[in-house]
Amino acid sequence: MTAAKKTHRITLIPGDGIGPEVSGAVVKILEAAGAATGVAFEWHPYDAGANAFEKTGEYIPKALYDSIEKNRVALKGPVTTPVGGGFASINVTLRKKFELFANFRPVKNLPGLKTKYPGLDLVIVRENMEDLYAGLEHEVVPGVVQALKIITEKGSTRIAKFAFDYARKHGRKKIHAIHKANIMKLSDGLFLRCCQTVGKDFPEVAYHEHIVDNTCMQLVMNPYQYDILLTENLYGDILSDLCSAFVGGLGLVPGANLGTECAIFEAVHGSAPDIAGKDMANPTALLQSAVLMLHHIDEPATAERVQAGLEQVYREGKTLTKDVGGTSGTKAFADAVVAAMEAPLAAA
Repeated sequence: MTAAKKTHRITLIPGDGIGPEVSGAVVKILEAAGAATGVAFEWHPYDAGANAFEKTGEYIPKALYDSIEKNRVALKGPVTTPVGGGFASINVTLRKKFELFANFRPVKNLPGLKTKYPGLDLVIVRENMEDLYAGLEHEVVPGVVQALKIITEKGSTRIAKFAFDYARKHGRKKIHAIHKANIMKLSDGLFLRCCQTVGKDFPEVAYHEHIVDNTCMQLVMNPYQYDILLTENLYGDILSDLCSAFVGGLGLVPGANLGTECAIFEAVHGSAPDIAGKDMANPTALLQSAVLMLHHIDEPATAERVQAGLEQVYREGKTLTKDVGGTSGTKAFADAVVAAMEAPLAAA
């Protein structure tokens, strides 16, 4: 007798540009993995950004807010953010709305891809609500604009606790708090004091501090010296992109925005409108973000199945997209991952 499948309600934000293509590929792979592991997904799709505005007059429709609040989990493709004008960042707006205070980005090599730093495995834990990303700007007088950097004891302590808890749970050995407290003595100084205080409760985790500009140099020279990078918002955004280059680029690295009530999992790359609709986009970043989502909703068997299929495709190197040296399209890549996941069943 077949056991009933467990169903998870997931808010899906396909995004724009290549978003619908990579989201569609990921949904197909998750559905195939779930069929083999007894997990079902009920997808609740919503537009955001310019696409949503054209249809509803809102950049983030109320129905999308309600869906995330109800489901508590969302998977999000890339959404274009206009530069220097237009609407506010959808990413930042959603993080603020649902108080997704922790941005979690693991940086790890995929098998078969040649990089300058093989075997890299580090984690960036980035505070997600404060700093210059609070978006508090105003024009003092014509020609003079001021942006306010907001650092609080609550926010800094909360993200430090998240990083140390993760280190303890997953056996990570050291944390580097990244700062510029030599110049911003009050704001970054407060961040460091909070990290130091939290660290005292985790004696098994070695705690270090590096100035952000030195960190950039140290990362390029020897990224293996780091385990977990604990950062404020802006530094974490910059370092995330830098570290992604070590393992093949932004098209491969996952991201999770985590709060106490809700979580949004997203690709960290842009919407790449120049290749939209051409069956060229690489869905790996969003797929690995979906793997993080599967762990979050306590479906480790499904997560491991997806990750194993993905790694098998990279290991074989026969059905990769152009950005990682292959010639295949988005759909063919997704089909290859599905086939790789089904191979163990066929062998059994």
